[in-house]
Amino acid sequence: MKKAVTIKENHEFRRLYSKGKSAVGPAMVLYCRKNRRGLSRLGLTASTKLGGAVVRNRARRRLREVYRLSLPHLQPGYDLVLVARSRVLTAPFSQLLSGFERQCRKLGIWREEEP
Repeated sequence: MKKAVTIKENHEFRRLYSKGKSAVGPAMVLYCRKNRRGLSRLGLTASTKLGGAVVRNRARRRLREVYRLSLPHLQPGYDLVLVARSRVLTAPFSQLLSGFERQCRKLGIWREEEP
């Protein structure tokens, strides 16, 4: 499996939070903003309020998999940040996928047909 192109710098996260569009769901918050790179990048955030390192890593793994499975349906050229909420740990995976799709549709970055 290829590694996803990720957002790692703090200033990039802050720029997305302040200038990007957001969609809120019960398990995650999605921020997105168009970039000039032609490919999408992913950033993941899990607060220490979720729990210890093991719990936060599990939340990030689940969100990373949601992104990976949805990638063929996403329009390229966007920076995305997924912020984990407490329900990301207990929600069924199908619910995470449908919630992510709903949020992407709301932001206008979901496309019906795969390329």
